[in-house]
Amino acid sequence: MSAKRPTALALIDGEHYPEVVRDALAELQYTVLGAVLLGGTEKIRGGEDYGVPLHSGLEEGLARTGAELVVDLSDEPVLDARGRLRLASRALAAGRPYVGADFRFEPVALARFDLPSLAVVGSGKRVGKTAVAGHLARLLSEDREVVVVAMGRGGPRDPVVIDSPPSLDDLLELSRGGSHAASDYLEDAALANVVTIGCRRCGGGLAGQPFISNVEAGARAAAERRPDLVIFEGSGTSVPPVAVDARVLVAGAAQDPELIAGFLGAYRLLISDLVLVTGCEEPLADPERVASLRAAIRDVDPELEVVETVLRPRPVEPLAGKRVAFFSTAPAAIHDRLRSHLRDAEGTEVVMVSGNLSRREALRADLQSKSARAAEVFLVELKAAAIDVVAEAAEEQGVQIVLADNAVIPLEDDLDARLRALAPARVAA
Repeated sequence: MSAKRPTALALIDGEHYPEVVRDALAELQYTVLGAVLLGGTEKIRGGEDYGVPLHSGLEEGLARTGAELVVDLSDEPVLDARGRLRLASRALAAGRPYVGADFRFEPVALARFDLPSLAVVGSGKRVGKTAVAGHLARLLSEDREVVVVAMGRGGPRDPVVIDSPPSLDDLLELSRGGSHAASDYLEDAALANVVTIGCRRCGGGLAGQPFISNVEAGARAAAERRPDLVIFEGSGTSVPPVAVDARVLVAGAAQDPELIAGFLGAYRLLISDLVLVTGCEEPLADPERVASLRAAIRDVDPELEVVETVLRPRPVEPLAGKRVAFFSTAPAAIHDRLRSHLRDAEGTEVVMVSGNLSRREALRADLQSKSARAAEVFLVELKAAAIDVVAEAAEEQGVQIVLADNAVIPLEDDLDARLRALAPARVAA
């Protein structure tokens, strides 16, 4: 008995002769249930019969046919690379593979998860995703039990449950044992004060599928605790491979809008319920750039809400009156603003700001500088070399070390109200 052929919705155009299209549809390894005529008039006269029903658009065609995938038989000039990837994003968002002559895109495979859940996804690295996940966890844990499942490129081989915030001594012990002691799950555990489960991933596809991850095992560990809500935190542009009730996409205002809304970035927008844009301030991004990003997002999904924010360091301990060296991954263009914020908000004397946490050699040079030697406190984001370089140097030099959270500050909108509105109902008793 021959295997059942997958069903397909075909994308076609009027730059091909109808006879050529009809024959191609018959030769495909799929059962074609319908087609969408994308445009092009050169080779059609009107009233052409393609042998299958024609539909007005991709979503309408999928809804009416129930096709299992989308097959692209169009080409230039009707469909260029940008248009093709936009259609691919829409197909993936509908849960269907998108197949062409020399490519096949798959939607992120999402494991079933039965508890109330949210996901935080990034449009890139260093956009503030972990800061947003921590903010979300603290906010929603005010009136419910929350567990965070975080995946990272430095996560553990087997999921690790962190029941209480790790101390600096705990992090140093991890680092000295050869582990990455500044992985996102440890930052969440240390700063959000909720139960956190650390996971790992390696590689990431264009749509955000991790090549390898143990997040499903982490999800099972979270489900065993029966919390009111589970927050899944992505890594880079990789999407947590778990079906959730809602997603927040974190994007950086300084990023190229095409990286956020073009290519398969459009897919991440289409599967998200809120976009939180960080770094919405000069010199990182002027108002015109932020407006361009908003327009690019609106072009993908006009109904998707966008909230503009900035990030500011927030020490976990009072530092008033102390001389502080601040270590972060922030770009140099904003160092003066961070210095002023710490002075005005925390009452500190900031003797140095370093943005070299992800560049170890430059970081070591900063730590040996005259400015760093004048500091009473090393204030550090829990990222990259925070523990294996900065904390070790602080211990050697007899300097106090304090962790810094990144506060997420909305510019206009009521961010907390938006986030609370996304949170699903509590799990049934």
